[in-house]
Amino acid sequence: MVLAVDPGREKAGIAVVSRERGTICKRVIDAAECVDHVCRLAEMHGVEKVVIGDRTGSAEIVSALIEQGCRLKIVAVDEHMSSMEARERYLRENPGKGIARFMPIGLRTPKEPYDDYVAEILAARYFDSIL
Repeated sequence: MVLAVDPGREKAGIAVVSRERGTICKRVIDAAECVDHVCRLAEMHGVEKVVIGDRTGSAEIVSALIEQGCRLKIVAVDEHMSSMEARERYLRENPGKGIARFMPIGLRTPKEPYDDYVAEILAARYFDSIL
C-alpha cells in the first residue's frame, strides 16, 4: 500500500492505494495542508511509502515531509502526461448530465479539480515499476 501525492502550487491530489484492493481514499487538498494530510493518512492506514510526482512542487513537499519528521520512505515517480491521463479518466467516470453525456471527451471540461485522479495514476505507475 502506498500514499500517492500529486503536488502543485495551490492544490495537491492525494490517494491511498493498495495494489490488491485498489484506491482506499482520495481527495484534493490545499497545497499548504499537504504535509499534515500525508502524515495523518499514512498513520491512519499504516502506509510506510509515499509516491510523489517528480514535477511541480515535489521538492518542496519532500523537504517539508523530512522537516516534519514523517518517517516515510519517499519515492519519486515520473509525472509526464499524468494530468492528461487523469483528465480523461475523470471525464469517463463522470459523464455529466443531460446533453453533456453525449459530448466527446475532448470537448468537455471537468467541473472540479481532478488532482486526486493524478495521484491514483502515480500509484499505478509505481506498482508497475516494481513488477
